[in-house]
Amino acid sequence: MTSIHSQTKTPLAVSFKLLLALYAIIPLCFLAQLTDTFALNGTLLHYLPSSPSHFLLFQVLFGTPHILASTLLMTSNKEYFQFYQKKIIMMTFAIMVFFAIASQLVSYYVLYILVASWTVYHVLKQQHGVGRAIYQLPSWAFYLLLWLSVAAGISVYIGIFLKDTLTPQYAEWVKQLAASLVVSLFFSTILCQRYVQTRFGLAFIWANSLLIISSFYFYVQEYYFLAILIPRLVHDATAYIFYVTHDVNKHGENPQNFIYRWAKKVKINVFIVLPLISFALTYVLQVYGDQWFNAITQFFLGMEIRKAITLGLIGYFSLMHYYTEAFTWKHGSPYRQYIRFKP
Repeated sequence: MTSIHSQTKTPLAVSFKLLLALYAIIPLCFLAQLTDTFALNGTLLHYLPSSPSHFLLFQVLFGTPHILASTLLMTSNKEYFQFYQKKIIMMTFAIMVFFAIASQLVSYYVLYILVASWTVYHVLKQQHGVGRAIYQLPSWAFYLLLWLSVAAGISVYIGIFLKDTLTPQYAEWVKQLAASLVVSLFFSTILCQRYVQTRFGLAFIWANSLLIISSFYFYVQEYYFLAILIPRLVHDATAYIFYVTHDVNKHGENPQNFIYRWAKKVKINVFIVLPLISFALTYVLQVYGDQWFNAITQFFLGMEIRKAITLGLIGYFSLMHYYTEAFTWKHGSPYRQYIRFKP
């Protein structure tokens, strides 16, 4: 595989300052909530949906696009797909077998909580994984903060997305569990910050803890949209920074796959190729995917399969994304030769 230096004289580098700047969404959401509470008499709360997924625009902008971008990055670069082919095939088979069996043996809510837990773990593992290089905690401290964050995040997630199905008693227990975990996370962060040697590291460790603390606050205040928006935006934007950096360094001057060769011909800037395709593909799948798939199955099979694209296909891509992202960006991965960091 061609090295970065043979393609670009000055390789693009990931900026930790830019990654930290993404967390500015936290104070901005606090400002919006406080303004709404004390100046607008809850007007914003009245118009916000109970979940970001209720906004088509949110679905098009967050979540699915970076998952499809990750899938495109893996499959459009032939050497990556070949390198991880066995893992992809084995995981695809495992997902099929698991859901075939689990759908017969366990309830929808158990499956939902399992997938939700993996989602939360994936989001927070990414952010803490990035931060680990900056605040350089001892292993026990790193995993203490990570698992407290994940446990609290799962509680908040369940409290928000299953609030209409939980009894008042269960809903209160979930809220109390989340509160106890968030308090533990707060004091654990105070305990662990003594191991951080730089101010920038302190800012990053608190930024990661505040992802969960702020989400819990908005959950309690019933600003559910903001509670989900904060970790979603930070996670997705962080992922895109890595994806774009990788693609600029790999394909910037010498496109190595059909997507970037085509983009170069039509003079699309290398920085926007992957975001542009992934956002457009998300829009098409979310808006028209089920409709087109049902038209095909009705014509050929005389039957309709509900949400085959928006739930089935995108759900599969999501689970594969959670799986592959756990190792594709680690040291030794072919991805990593196209990633460097600013000091």
